Amino acid sequence: MIYLTALCDDEITELNKTEKILNAYVQRHPKVDFMIEHFENAGELLYRIEDSNYAPDLIFMDIFMPGPGGVSDSLGMEAAKKLRDMGNRSKLFFLTTSREYALEAFDVDAAQYLIKPLTEDRLFGVLDRFLEKEREEQKRYILLKVEGRFKRVAVNDIVYCEAQGKTQCLHFADGGECRQRMTMTELYELLSSYREFVKIGAAFIVNLEYIDSLNAQDICLTGDRKIYLPRGAYKGLRERYFDYYCRNC
Repeated sequence: MIYLTALCDDEITELNKTEKILNAYVQRHPKVDFMIEHFENAGELLYRIEDSNYAPDLIFMDIFMPGPGGVSDSLGMEAAKKLRDMGNRSKLFFLTTSREYALEAFDVDAAQYLIKPLTEDRLFGVLDRFLEKEREEQKRYILLKVEGRFKRVAVNDIVYCEAQGKTQCLHFADGGECRQRMTMTELYELLSSYREFVKIGAAFIVNLEYIDSLNAQDICLTGDRKIYLPRGAYKGLRERYFDYYCRNC
C-alpha cells in the first residue's frame, strides 16, 4: 500500500529526521511505502492542497512554526483547521515540543499528537496502530459494479436492500440508490458477515443500525422510511434487534 505523505516543518533537520524514520519503517514493512513531499511552512502546504489535485493520505505537521516577522505561532493548528474547513480528510499527525494544544488536536480529528524529539520506536508504534485500523476499516466495504465500473461501497452507508424482480436496490443513508443485477441470496452473502444486517423475508435486507422503531406490522427506518413485515418475521427480527442493541450498549 502506497501512502501519499506530506511532512510540514520549518526545521529542515526535523523534516529529514521524520523522513528517515518513515523510510526505516518501510524497510521493515515492504508492503507499505510512503511517497514523501516536504513543506517548510503551513502556507505552502495549504496552497498546494487548495490549488492542485494534491491530496495526501498522511500529514505530519509541526504545530509551532514561524509566523509573520519570524514570531513562533501555532500555525500548524490553524492550518489543520483550515484543511478541515476545506473538506480535507487526511490523517493528521502533529509533531510538537509542547502538550499545550493536545485538546485542540481532537477538534481537528488528529490521528496522533507526538511530542518531540521523535523516536523510531514511538513512530513505529503509531504507524503499526494506524495501519491495523486501516486494515480493519477496509474490511467494512463490499465491491459492487456501478455503471460499468467496480466501486467500493461502505457497508455503514447501506440502510436497506430491496428485491425488485431480478435486480437488488441498495438504499443509502444520503438518500441515494444503487441497483445490482444479482439475486437477494448473492447480495446477502456479501453482507451476512456484518452482524448489523438481517434478512427479512425474501425481499429485504435491513441494517439494524438504522431501525428507529419496530412492531409486529412494520419497521421504521432513519429518514422516515417504512418497511412492512411479512407474516411471521417479527419475532425473529425482534430477537436479532435486541441482541444487537444490547451487545452495542
